[in-house]
Order: sequence, then C-alpha cells, then structure tokens
Amino acid sequence: MAASEQLGLSFGAPARKIYAVRELVSTIRTQLERSFTDIYVEGEVSNFRPAESGHIYFTLKDDAAQLRVVLWRSQARLLRFRPENGMQVIARGRVTVYDERGELQLQAEFLEPKGAGALQLAFEQLKAKLAAEGLFDSSRKKPIPALPRRIGIVTSSRAAALRDILNILQRRHESVNVLIYPAQVQGEAAASDVSAGVRYLNRSGKVEVIIIARGGGSLEDLLAFNNEGLARTVAASKVPVISAIGHETDFTICDFVADRRAATPSEAAEIVVAAKQELEEKLFALHKRLLKATQYRLLLARNALTRLTQHSAFARMKDSIARRQQRLDDKLYRMVQAHSQNLARLRRQLEALDSRLRHQDMRVRLGNVGRELSAREVALHAAMANLLAQRRNQLNHPVESLSRTGETLILQKRAQWLGLDRSLQALSPKAVLARGYALVFDESGTLVKEASQLQAGDKVRTELRRGRFISEVGDVEE
Repeated sequence: MAASEQLGLSFGAPARKIYAVRELVSTIRTQLERSFTDIYVEGEVSNFRPAESGHIYFTLKDDAAQLRVVLWRSQARLLRFRPENGMQVIARGRVTVYDERGELQLQAEFLEPKGAGALQLAFEQLKAKLAAEGLFDSSRKKPIPALPRRIGIVTSSRAAALRDILNILQRRHESVNVLIYPAQVQGEAAASDVSAGVRYLNRSGKVEVIIIARGGGSLEDLLAFNNEGLARTVAASKVPVISAIGHETDFTICDFVADRRAATPSEAAEIVVAAKQELEEKLFALHKRLLKATQYRLLLARNALTRLTQHSAFARMKDSIARRQQRLDDKLYRMVQAHSQNLARLRRQLEALDSRLRHQDMRVRLGNVGRELSAREVALHAAMANLLAQRRNQLNHPVESLSRTGETLILQKRAQWLGLDRSLQALSPKAVLARGYALVFDESGTLVKEASQLQAGDKVRTELRRGRFISEVGDVEE
C-alpha cells in the first residue's frame, strides 16, 4: 500500500474548466463592462469610417497604443462637430468587447475636440474680470427707445441675420430708417471691425439704437464676440446697444455688456419696433406662456419616459441590437471591399485581353501581307521586263565576233524563240479571227458564249480580224 493511502490521503487530477470561445469572450466582456462603465479617453482619431446606418467607427491612438471606438447613431446625431483623421479628441463611454473579432473597443457616448475646454476657461475668466469691474450691472445699462426712427446695424452685409432684421422692420415699421455698417463677424479681424462700427455710429449721431447681429455657431465661431476690447467699446457706447449673437443657447461677453440681449437677430428687430397694438403683445405673451407650459409638461413626460427606458431590460435589448448592427456594418464593409477588388481584377483582365487583341489585329496583318505582295509583284515585273529586254537584245543584235559555235547557239536560240512566237500566234484569238471567226461581247464587255446571256434589244460588240462593229439583238434562239 502506498504511503499516501496509509495516511488516509488521496491526490487526484485537478478538475479542468474548458470554455467555449463565445463563453470566454462573453465573460471577459461582462467583467470589462462592470469595471469600466464611465471613463474618459484622450487620443488622436484615425481610420475614421461613418457607416450607412449612421453609426461612426474610428480608432483612438497615441504613441504607444490604439483603441477601437464605436459611436452609435443616437449619440452621433448630437455631435456639434465632425471628427476627422488626425484630430485630438476626448471620448467618454464604457469599455466592451466586440464578440465577432474578439477585439477590445470603447462604446462612446460623448465626444469633444481637445482644446474646447481652454476656450471655455478663457470665457469664464474674462466674464469674471468684467463682472468684477461692474460692466454687467443693470444700473449702468441704458433703456431701449420704444419706437426709434433711426436704427444702426453692425453685421456682415451678406449675413442671413441682416435679411431677417430688415424683413421684420419693413413688416412692422415701414417708416424706420436703417444705417448699416458692414463688418466681419468671424475671424481675427472681426472684433476690431465690429468695434469700429460701434464707434462710427456713436460719432455720426444719426441713430438712436445699435444692433450687433450674427447667426449662431460654435464657441470658435463666436470667439470675436468674447473679445475684451469689443466688450469695453460696447460698454462705453452712448447709444443703447442690443446684442443679437447666435441662438438662444449661445451666450457671449458682448451679450452681458450690451444694454439688451436678444435671443436671435429677429428678436432684436422686434425689440426696437414694439407692436402697434397692445393686444397683440398680450396675445404673444400668452402664447409664449402656453408654449413654455406645454414644453414643461412634455419635459416632465419625457423625463418619466427616460426613466422607464433606462431599465436594465431595455438597456440589454438596445445593446444586443447595437451589436447586431455592428456585425451587419462589418459584413457590409467587407462585402463592399470584396466587390471592389473583384471589379479591379476583372478590369485588369479586360485591359490585358484588349491589348492582346490589338496586337493580333487581322487588318494590320493583312495590310502587311498586301504590301509585301505588291512589292514582290513590282520586283517580279521589273525582273521579267529586264529578262525580256536582254533576250530581245540578244536576238536583234548578235555579236559578230562570236565563234562559229557561239553563232550556232545563237541561231538555235533564235529559232527556238521564233518557234515559240509562231505557237503563240497560232493559239492567239486573233489567229482564230483570221480564219473567219468572230468574238461577241455584251455591253459590259463580257464575252458572250451562250445565247441565253442575251435578250432582244441588247447591244453587242463584234470583234473581227480587222475592225469591229456594234449591233442590236433582234431575237434570241437557244
């Protein structure tokens, strides 16, 4: 008995846990999603690829590593910018695993370009500085005239905001006079242009109120209106200033310094030309109150619905649908790539066949053969003419200094040539004509061998031994 058995101990092989690939990947994904539910990742965008479904796929990388990122369509629609390759961004989301390829990826819920925070910090610092100086105090702000007759506008001459203001002024106060100072509203020179416009309208003394207008945009687009120099110029203006920059959600330093802020350029026009009837104003106010109350009720209902949709069952269902959508996008992308490669391969084969066909063009080969035959025919004619000339010269001018044997040979050759000439004469159609026969040709010059070739009324040409004549066929008998 073994010593281990004597001591009452037994050692068996340890039990093994064997995972299926799907099970292991699912377990790892669950652990990752629990550990990294809400994180921020900073990196450079690369391999940016928006899908037809509306989802966005890209890679975040730095000097040492990279991470795949997916932004679902519902979050992608909320972006205020379009990511591009090479852009530095900060992504917020949770870490998960894409089961199909077993790859680690980040499901992003929010994306912002790096550097936007610095602009916001500068905005807040300038705002605090000017507020401490009292430039935002309501006590220093001037009232807006009820019905001004002369209005100054500082904006771009091509801006849509200018058209909106002019349309409202024309509709609600036709007799108002407008003085426009064209200025850049975006870019490095925008702040100085707008400041120059405010100072000019103050010096002119021709306007009772000034509107500074621009359409909406990002924080970078509205950077000129967060300029300290422009803010101090607006604060020093003796003419009341209305700031109509961007949309309702856009706030700039110019808005805080101005005597009145308008949510939109159109609202600025409505402020300077009040309604002619008090009833319209009250109805409009009631309408706004009703609209806000309705929006508030809708907001409460939306919040309640949002709380219901955040239930774990809905989250799992949404996540499952999103994964299937990702697999579909991946397969669609690979199918498009394979199709493009097949088209390129077929195009190369077609070009190769076309090149071979051009090299084997029968017209070119027949042309070459025809030119070669023509050249040989010309050479043959020249050789025959030369040979005949030599033979004729030998027959007509024999050399007297030849020996008797040579003379005999010449006489034999001459006799031979004379015999051949007599044979040719005997076989010649002309010799046949000399014996009383004739040759008949139709109008096309074809030799008539049978009566069936002719019809009554046809003209024929008859060749005799000496001369020819033309006659008309009266009757044909076969």
